[in-house]
Amino acid sequence: MAHTTHPTGPVYVIGAGPGGLAVAASLRARGVRAVVLEKSDNVAASWRRHYDRLHLHTTRRLSSLPGLKIPRRFGRWVSRDDVVRYLEKYAAAHELEIVTGVEVERIERGPDGEGWILHATGGRRLATRAVVVATGFNHTPYVPDWPGVDTYTGELTHASEYRNPAPYVGRDVLVVGAGNTGAEIAADLAEGGAGRVRLAVRTAPHIVRRSTAGWPAQATGILVRRLPVRLVDRLASLTERVSVPDLSPYGLPRPARGLYSRVWEGAIPVQDVGLIEAVRGGRVEPVAAVESFDSGKVVLADGTRVSPEAVICATGYRRGLEGLAGHLGVLDSRGRPRVHGRRAGAGAAGLHFIGFTNPISGMLRELRLDATRIAKSLSR
Repeated sequence: MAHTTHPTGPVYVIGAGPGGLAVAASLRARGVRAVVLEKSDNVAASWRRHYDRLHLHTTRRLSSLPGLKIPRRFGRWVSRDDVVRYLEKYAAAHELEIVTGVEVERIERGPDGEGWILHATGGRRLATRAVVVATGFNHTPYVPDWPGVDTYTGELTHASEYRNPAPYVGRDVLVVGAGNTGAEIAADLAEGGAGRVRLAVRTAPHIVRRSTAGWPAQATGILVRRLPVRLVDRLASLTERVSVPDLSPYGLPRPARGLYSRVWEGAIPVQDVGLIEAVRGGRVEPVAAVESFDSGKVVLADGTRVSPEAVICATGYRRGLEGLAGHLGVLDSRGRPRVHGRRAGAGAAGLHFIGFTNPISGMLRELRLDATRIAKSLSR
């Protein structure tokens, strides 16, 4: 009786960001050969592109990947440049096999449904028994298709292109989107000399202090993860009232939906790194959501028309997985993996996803846990 042979060779990991590096190191620690395929020229490509003032919102101690602690000298809230240094050091310390300049365009099932074939740049076809997709939560910048946006005569960019306030000194800027990125860019612009800064808000965010009396918000996020949603909503409401001033008079009301209810809907609370003071000081003006554009004007949801010289869209990202894995039945209607971490999708043994959730317990902490679980399941 003829039997199929399983593809041998390494486990392929797609993406050399923190998730991909963590999985590769965890596999190597268990004696499994892992090869990381990275489309750019170096590790941590997306981290290198983040805005200058970015620091982790999670503490150094709770953000290390498996097998190497983040150095103490990087401080409690690690800067963008130090995250990049750490990831470079991590790849070197674990002697990871990383092939740069190779983009995996499509994953197919192997012959007879055994294993996987990766179609990569340069016509490469790579056979493997297992593949881990770690292409990142913030993969493809998303800008809504607002009516009239193509008639806008000002400067329109996505937040992924923002580095620092220097190009905006003295100018009138509208930041669209009040998530963590929009809130921090608005505060950065206000501190960095922009002439006027408005922040367009569709749904008022929950705002939390990054730490209160030395206790980091992340630690609370870890503690409450298993508690009932309504209980956490009540606790969070009390904490918010004590630690965060009411910004309703400034156009930023407290949200009606509870904090943890919003997290379950995918809305992460904003960690304050300057927004509260900027709003109270009148340096950042919350305004209604953007509805449409009309040549030099932006029309807001309340009918107001404003004329900013520049619009920065902090409107998020898409995962960009459709071309890679959309045909395999492993993505949900919003293009996100149905399962991630240790679990593989039904009928997709050996195909794992890491880093496609945005937990309040901290992205890097979850990557560490998931990488260890994936390596355990693949080394059996």
